Amino acid sequence: MKIVVDAMGGDYAPGVVIDGTLAAIKEYDVEVILIGDQPKIEALLKKANYTGNRISVRHAPEAIDMCESAATSVRRKRNSSIVLGINLVKEGQADAFFSAGNTGAVVCAGTLGLGLLPGVERPGIALVTPTLKGASLIVDVGANIDPKPTQLLQYAIMGSVYCKDILHKTNPIVGLLNIGEEKVKGTGLLRETYELLEKSKLNFIGNVEGKDLFSGKCDLIVCDGFVGNVALKVSESAAEAMQTFLKRHLLSNIWGKIGLFFMLPSLRNFKKDLDYAEYGGAPLLGVNGVVIIGHGRSNKKAIKNAIRVAKEEVENNVNAEILEGLTPG
Repeated sequence: MKIVVDAMGGDYAPGVVIDGTLAAIKEYDVEVILIGDQPKIEALLKKANYTGNRISVRHAPEAIDMCESAATSVRRKRNSSIVLGINLVKEGQADAFFSAGNTGAVVCAGTLGLGLLPGVERPGIALVTPTLKGASLIVDVGANIDPKPTQLLQYAIMGSVYCKDILHKTNPIVGLLNIGEEKVKGTGLLRETYELLEKSKLNFIGNVEGKDLFSGKCDLIVCDGFVGNVALKVSESAAEAMQTFLKRHLLSNIWGKIGLFFMLPSLRNFKKDLDYAEYGGAPLLGVNGVVIIGHGRSNKKAIKNAIRVAKEEVENNVNAEILEGLTPG
């Protein structure tokens, strides 16, 4: 299996991307094509004393910056690592593509380059999150900020397939993120979506609220990309602030410092539960290929796990399962 990795994507690229790739090939049975500034990539591989044959390098003379407009940059920078990387998947030279770069550009390039699966109107970004009852999925967290009810239904169908195949949930419980649990709550979009989900064959339990994001009440939470992205960023910020507050108070006096010594193993497990790096990247569901999007701040562990996520999606043939789920009948 070959996975294309955008070596230029992310706040700490290309160094951390290459470190994560080297860790991934040691742990997983994959080959990686690193795409980006070839001289820089090869220099870093040489510095890491890599002499194996499971990493190859493809040159991309351009890179799309985080602050660039997605659609404009994809059209203008056709020789960027994101666009050329997607093309390798389209041409059948690789099985999946991963980037921790400009999310909008990855969504745009993936949609234009690979096209959408038959029956899918818009792609959605699915994010695996920790809950009190194990991992769950949120779709969408940023690909589509102005969806139609039918598109949210498709997110629910695609997300349910991902939950079954990757998270091993036999009959995923689906909830619609809203401002209240009552059927009549929310915007017209949400009320129409509720009706569609209620009539579907999915295991839909109705509306859920923000307090349910990490309760484990649902295996899959469906929302539009605007709300999903805000929820994601608020959750990340809250988790980071919680860790900072905890550390600050524990180190404020001698008794706290003594207690910290004994609490270290538990605190490490606590941090692991909240660490986005443990979950790797987020799949772009709905495109006709496997595309994984990483956090811009992805570290070595996150890059390694994102490559694992890509491998798992290919192995489980998730897109074929999605097509079956989207077929009426």
